Amino acid sequence: MARRRGRRRELRVLAAPFTVAAPSGARIRDRLRLESADEKVLRLVGEHLGRHQRADLAERVRIGQVAAKDTRRAERKRKLTMVSSSRWAGAMTRASEDQYQLSMRCLYDERAGLRRAVGAIGRRLAVPCGMRSGNGVRGYADQNERAQKQRRMQVLQARLAVVERKTAAGRPSVTVGGRRLARVRHHLADAQLTEAEWRERWEATRLFLTADGESGAPHGNYTITVNPGDGTVSLVLPEPLRHLANAHRGRYRLSCTVRFSHGRGEWLDRVSADRAVRYDIVRDPARGRWYLDASWTVETAVPPTPDEIKTRGARLLGVDLNADHLAACVLDTHGNPIGEPVTVPLDLTGPAATRDGRLRAAISQLITLARQRGCAGIAIEDLGFAEARATGRETMGRGRRGKRFRRTVAGIPTARFRERLRGMAYHAGLVVLAVDPAYTSRWGAQHWTQPFQHQSTKKKTRATRHHAAAVAIGRRALGHGIRRRPGVTAHHRRMVEWRATGQAVPLPRARGTASPPRTSGTPVRDGKTRPCRGDQLALFPDPQDRLEGHWTITGPVYGLLASAGQ
Repeated sequence: MARRRGRRRELRVLAAPFTVAAPSGARIRDRLRLESADEKVLRLVGEHLGRHQRADLAERVRIGQVAAKDTRRAERKRKLTMVSSSRWAGAMTRASEDQYQLSMRCLYDERAGLRRAVGAIGRRLAVPCGMRSGNGVRGYADQNERAQKQRRMQVLQARLAVVERKTAAGRPSVTVGGRRLARVRHHLADAQLTEAEWRERWEATRLFLTADGESGAPHGNYTITVNPGDGTVSLVLPEPLRHLANAHRGRYRLSCTVRFSHGRGEWLDRVSADRAVRYDIVRDPARGRWYLDASWTVETAVPPTPDEIKTRGARLLGVDLNADHLAACVLDTHGNPIGEPVTVPLDLTGPAATRDGRLRAAISQLITLARQRGCAGIAIEDLGFAEARATGRETMGRGRRGKRFRRTVAGIPTARFRERLRGMAYHAGLVVLAVDPAYTSRWGAQHWTQPFQHQSTKKKTRATRHHAAAVAIGRRALGHGIRRRPGVTAHHRRMVEWRATGQAVPLPRARGTASPPRTSGTPVRDGKTRPCRGDQLALFPDPQDRLEGHWTITGPVYGLLASAGQ
């Protein structure tokens, strides 16, 4: 009986590499060293405005998903102007609209994820236990697991029904201050917080001290103004709190000053020309500090495309993102790795601020390496893991191994890494290219691990499969295939400098420099049917060539002969 051969899995279509867009805005921060009187005034203003902004947000949610002209923003703004000011009211209505639209996008994403999960479980439930359907869907191992999945599917369907109702009505659930912090109130012991500490954090997150910029206003913002000359900060008080003013026209001037050390030059250019700058006053209850954030929109620059980078003949730095490190490799314009592989440690444990600082430090090392090696950009994978995280164990494995893999995937900061790298690389003059992540690790390890290790001159430097994946990422960004060109031999251990390095593209060969390829059935001169050593070029002829003669070189010499000077 003939052996049944398994059907080969079809390769999915790869997306074309693209250049990540430059950041559309900038944000800088400086600390406010407030006195007790200033802190009291800011608390009163923030609580007053926050209360009215939350009421406006609730009214916006009740309106639902309607056209922009039907949101009654002008009516809501007039109502808020009576208890604050015209500019404060504009900022509050704009914040309510942004929060509503963000909540609706989150609802749509949650609905898509629940549908994928329900579909994945339903397809496996349709197959009997221990069997496989014609399209490759595998059923569950036993009846116990099948029953658990049926209960899981009922839970997901119930959640999906709730999300569907909220989406159809256009009324998302919004918790000002964060739903996670609201849940901590019922688990203070687990969070190692007292009720007073939690209350302080909760009130700090519900303050509203945001003022939108306005071009033509004094120093780009009339509501919160920062004088570029002496760094003084003043803000307009709401109408019920005008009795607290210590400056003209109902304003309050803080006793401290700000400087904005980072990005000060660009900030000075804007405020000196009275261009719009937005300011946010925030409080960090964990540290007991107040901060002033300045943000503005920058002119969108059009980054070069991957084809333009390749045409320039520039180098690229391929980076493979992993859970505990970054594997990097420099590639030339032909897709060949240059130099030694680089490993950047990445420890993402501890508080959020610590993790973010370590991620920034790792990205700084990548940017420094790219500048030192003369790279024009950095190539990364376009990772998201959104679909895999939604379906969970149905696509990412089961058991201990699958659980460990899911934890590893959940710990990789794909979105934060991409956003941080995009902003930091833009300010460093580098371009970020994103490629399809399909098969980069598998094909890179298959075709580049051993050649990359042979190329390494340092014995202590070990090229891993992650470095090979970085080579594959860089080659895909340059438009080359991941597989090496057939017929390319490995580097010689003692004559590496004699070997050709541009092996990714074929070079034109002059006529007569080498004999054509032959097979055992190809008729050649003198009746010979198999090639011999005398038919090929050699530095020194063998005895047979001395007796019978060998071919005369009439054209230019390439390869080893040229580099050896023979």
